[in-house]
Amino acid sequence: MRPFVLNYVLPAESPAVTLPYTYDSALQLNVLPDGRPAIVDRDLILATGTTTSTAGSKTHFDD
Repeated sequence: MRPFVLNYVLPAESPAVTLPYTYDSALQLNVLPDGRPAIVDRDLILATGTTTSTAGSKTHFDD
């Protein structure tokens, strides 16, 4: 018997999105190309939703 939910589950795929910030391991937060922390750009945060880092849990914000 196949569970009902498996009829609607989509395979996990990485989105093809280029983020305008990168993770800086020395600062342990995401930074903009000019070196400022990504969290200071309110419009960017509103557009992208979060700036989770790859350093730890994906549920913590870099602030």
